[in-house]
Amino acid sequence: MSSILIAILSTAGALFVLLAAIGMIRMPDTYLRISVTTKAATLGVGLMLVSAAIFFNDLSTTTRALVIILFVLLTAPVSAHLIGRASYFMGVKLWKKSVMDDLQGKYQKKSHVLKSETDDTPEDNINHSKSDDDEELVK
Repeated sequence: MSSILIAILSTAGALFVLLAAIGMIRMPDTYLRISVTTKAATLGVGLMLVSAAIFFNDLSTTTRALVIILFVLLTAPVSAHLIGRASYFMGVKLWKKSVMDDLQGKYQKKSHVLKSETDDTPEDNINHSKSDDDEELVK
């Protein structure tokens, strides 16, 4: 019975990691790549570690697997957020079909200040409008 559960969990984990890899190639911009990779890879690694804990059936191995899962669950979203934030502040363009830019007009490039309200000095703000070069990147 445990071998079937191990096979199901490890296969599902491997599929989620594969989906993360495919998403990394298929997504059109940095922000979507970060999103798909963080979610799918975290779930995939978690499922594979749970299957390893069941396979070894040892308190030491199970504890280590659970600590690794906890570490990945705590660090993956934070690191993805920081990478996305740094990309945004560097001026990485959004995908041309992005619906909205929640931070538009709120970050001042010269002073590196991020405000919660739209700034009234647009010349100092980063422009994330979609360019024609995005079409070439998607193809």
